[in-house]
Amino acid sequence: MSETAKSAFINGLHESLEQLRSQGLYKAERVLASRQGAEVVCDDGRRLINLCANNYLGLSGDPEIARSASAAIEQYGYGLSSVRFICGTQSVHKRLERALARFLGAEDAILYAAAFDANGGLFEPLFDERDAIVSDELNHASIIDGVRLCKAKRHRYRHDDMADLEAQLQAAAAAGARHKLIATDGVFSMDGTIARLDRICDLAERHGALVMVDDSHATGVMGATGRGTHEHHHVMSRVDIVTGTLGKALGGAMGGFTAARSEVIDTLRQKSRPYLFSNTLAPMIAGASLSVLELLSRSTELRDRLHANTAHFRSAIERIGFTIKPGSHPIVPVMLFDALVAQQFAARLYQLGVLVSAFFHPVVPMGQARVRVQLSAAHSRAQLDLALAAFEQAGRELGLLAER
Repeated sequence: MSETAKSAFINGLHESLEQLRSQGLYKAERVLASRQGAEVVCDDGRRLINLCANNYLGLSGDPEIARSASAAIEQYGYGLSSVRFICGTQSVHKRLERALARFLGAEDAILYAAAFDANGGLFEPLFDERDAIVSDELNHASIIDGVRLCKAKRHRYRHDDMADLEAQLQAAAAAGARHKLIATDGVFSMDGTIARLDRICDLAERHGALVMVDDSHATGVMGATGRGTHEHHHVMSRVDIVTGTLGKALGGAMGGFTAARSEVIDTLRQKSRPYLFSNTLAPMIAGASLSVLELLSRSTELRDRLHANTAHFRSAIERIGFTIKPGSHPIVPVMLFDALVAQQFAARLYQLGVLVSAFFHPVVPMGQARVRVQLSAAHSRAQLDLALAAFEQAGRELGLLAER
């Protein structure tokens, strides 16, 4: 490429970035100088109550989990420098796959370097042009990208609209689909909406379809014992494929998984490209994740504390006068509607000692800007009340709340 062509390319990127900045859509990164937790220290030395992590059970900075990771390093080493099928499978990986399968009520499970890879590598090995995938319109980007990589016919249904889901299943059948799969998030990350898996399973059985759920924001969180959305809706035996992450409630490091019937998992081991061509998950993550699953199998204390914190915050933030998305999940979208306002509000909360992130287009629809609060079992009631006081102060300063 000539220097002129290179300059044109770079100048185009520069103009695009400047346009994002001028529109208030540029996403800046906060830099932490501490471990993850209910409170964090940023690189400017400021200590803040953290309300924007996926650290639902408070385990990301937990000392016991860190010790489990250290023990795994001592036994298994730092890394493997290999993919799984060459020389990258250790006993700790197989133990974790078996433990995940038991926890999720499946026959087998397979590990990936990331949950994005689990979804990205799911559809293409299992479905082809003879099949149809029916996907919720608000599904995570990893599902969308995974479906695009597959040759199956794509049908999209309106978010959480069971009538439209049935219409799309009928359209797939009318087009002669051999196999039909309904794909949905278990919990939708921007709104905290919980998929109605009971209704989805009813429709799947009526129309001869399989059901796949990405439970990244539900594993460890939803259900009486934290098994996920399928436990929450009492349909564990009716969901065919569960994908998820080790990078949120289950310790917060990285790594993803798929759990399903053994034939599905064996097929993925043979044909799933992100599994075949990505380095093995680090053994310290596998070892720590085993400790997390053991902890969750012993007690629901963390899950119970998380839901008590969620109920307290949801009730109080509405009482103050903010509009939130209804629900019961620890994702609590506080609706501000305007991108610039959302960023100003997040910046003021930062000054008041609360860390939240503003979300705006294209992450959420235009005109639906918000700050997304995420509660943790690690939060104390005192921390939540301090954060709520900061929300009220910032809301009044910016004219977002009605006068008393």
